[in-house]
Amino acid sequence: MSTKKHIQYFFKRSFDYLFSLTLLLMLSPLFLLLMLLLRISIGQNVFFIQERPGRNGNIFKIKKFRTMNNKKDENGELLPDGERLTKVGGIIRKLSLDEIPQLLNVFKGEMSFVGPRPLLKQYMPLYSDRQRKRHDVLPGITGWAQVNGRNSISWKEKFEYDVWYVENWSLLLDFKILLLTIEKVFKRQGVSQEGNATMEAFTGNN
Repeated sequence: MSTKKHIQYFFKRSFDYLFSLTLLLMLSPLFLLLMLLLRISIGQNVFFIQERPGRNGNIFKIKKFRTMNNKKDENGELLPDGERLTKVGGIIRKLSLDEIPQLLNVFKGEMSFVGPRPLLKQYMPLYSDRQRKRHDVLPGITGWAQVNGRNSISWKEKFEYDVWYVENWSLLLDFKILLLTIEKVFKRQGVSQEGNATMEAFTGNN
């Protein structure tokens, strides 16, 4: 990595640390309010915590607000996402407020504000060599794929956007993505894939 890139990564990490700390302090009242609303709505643990692969495939525990209940069918299987998404959870998801706890992941250096979204561990053996490059950088709360369709685009498109970001990363690109993310949140674009509350599972490249 060039000296210029090293300097840019230093500023990126400094920004992540300081801005995540500032937001955690500023948003603490909202944080507590959302915890209360979800507690009333779901009636269980309000946090969704799951192991995800980060930079270089290192595993960390991602934190989000839980927006779906655990209702099951007569066979004991979880109902589809769309049926388990609560009314309060749906509003929180549309406004992307469920991502707020990930500020803790950013503060700890497990994530960045901008980078490829951290996906499920079981997807890792399914990646092509090119797709695996998404793990060359820290995962992000938002990313190039998110501002280009989020859950409304195909897996193939999403991975192409992720790898393009890794190959073309710069502080200026991060700033552009942050601005586009704010616009997407206000317009509520690309939150769901058609027919699903979130995104269908990745099953490989075949």
